[in-house]
Amino acid sequence: MPFFDQIQSIDKGVHDSSSRSVENLRVEEDGRVSFHGSTSLFQLPGSIRVSATEHAQADQEMAAKKETLVNSAWRERAYEKLADTPEPFRSLLDSHFCWIQPLFNFVYRPAFTRDMKTGGPYFSHALLNAILSHSVRWGTKPGCRSEPGMDQLLAPFEDGAAFSQNAVTNLFEDIKQGHSKIPTVQALLLLSAQECGRGNRTQAWLYSGMAFRLIDDMGICVDGKRYAGVGHLSAEDIEIRNRLFWSCYFWDKLISLYFGRSPMIQNSEISPPRVLMDDTAEIEIWMPHGIPNSTYPPKQAHSISCFISMCELAEILNEILVHHYSPSRDLSPSRAYQCARIEGLKLRDWWRDLPDHLKINLAAPHLECQPSHIVTLNCLYHSVNILLNRAMLKLSREQELSNAMAEHNPLIQCMSSATSIVALFDLYTNTFGDGHVYTAASIFLLEVQAIGPAAPKNLERLSFCLRALERLRETNPGITTVLGSLDHRW
Repeated sequence: MPFFDQIQSIDKGVHDSSSRSVENLRVEEDGRVSFHGSTSLFQLPGSIRVSATEHAQADQEMAAKKETLVNSAWRERAYEKLADTPEPFRSLLDSHFCWIQPLFNFVYRPAFTRDMKTGGPYFSHALLNAILSHSVRWGTKPGCRSEPGMDQLLAPFEDGAAFSQNAVTNLFEDIKQGHSKIPTVQALLLLSAQECGRGNRTQAWLYSGMAFRLIDDMGICVDGKRYAGVGHLSAEDIEIRNRLFWSCYFWDKLISLYFGRSPMIQNSEISPPRVLMDDTAEIEIWMPHGIPNSTYPPKQAHSISCFISMCELAEILNEILVHHYSPSRDLSPSRAYQCARIEGLKLRDWWRDLPDHLKINLAAPHLECQPSHIVTLNCLYHSVNILLNRAMLKLSREQELSNAMAEHNPLIQCMSSATSIVALFDLYTNTFGDGHVYTAASIFLLEVQAIGPAAPKNLERLSFCLRALERLRETNPGITTVLGSLDHRW
């Protein structure tokens, strides 16, 4: 089934599965939408009802509004290209929308760049500074720092450090006002990612937790089509809220994976669907920003299909983390095996149904590197496969499960994915610079520990991974902790 037919089918299925009214949302005096359960002091039971008939009518209206939304997006992108944005801001924004946005989708570009000019609701100084500081941090290799004259342009801003300071100051000024706003959530997510890279785990965890609380407060965890009439939400408002829910969902899984903690956000029958109406980013041209003398050929971005596939994969990752890596969940071996079987089937089906333009065949001759977000998607798939099979490897020690595990052979699965991650990493670094490698290093270390020095090729691969991590230490201080743990175990 073609990709966009699939997502339309998903959208229909989500609405068909539940026609229950949403009664827990209200419009505040200042016009914002907020969410309160039936026990709340701020919401009388049954005070807001949206009928199934209104749902159907809203769906028809949304179909009619999609064209308007897409046309508006193209118009704003054209205005953005014509805008006289001064340096270093232009390069830093371009860097963000090249390397970060397609992967995480934290910020809806047309609304942000429009409201940056007009002071509209989808812009804030906290968000702007969070974007700028994030681009500075990740702008060494590849990125804006390699552009001629960039160091001089950043000098008045304390080499970019002022952006981070301003982001935090502006953010807490916004929070003091007590009104939940979408740019506040987006700034928190970016600061969480930035602190994660710095190795500041507590700050990263707190920023992400605040973002997740805010989307609950604003009702973003509920499909906006269910109360569009109540909240007077436009097609653009609903699009932004849907994107932000799934951005938070995806980041929740990643940060939980990084820190070994349980995910917070769960998908339910009233959650926003994994459907983005504005598909303009799918057909845009992607070129690596900030790489001098690059000969990389322009490629179609496929940003929308990549992000939706990433979120589908995050749903599988969520189940693996909850069932096999949660310290509060102690499943019996037989129950854990059944969960692993189901998750394994879902993961196999996900890879089978992944569109060809997102699937990297490492055995293909004359292999060209895909845009960075597509490479990361493939790396994440192999990482999830390793996590699942590592859990199954542990279960294989159980006598009653050993025969079932022998057919699956989780150790070979782990090794195959770890080898693929190294090959993807090599392809990526030869094209763009250093990238993701820790998961591959950890699984090669497991293999070396399991079978000892009889695995010279694995020792060689592990050494390759450790050298790559050493190179990443400068731009990602959090790697220091990783290297320490690997050195200690090796």
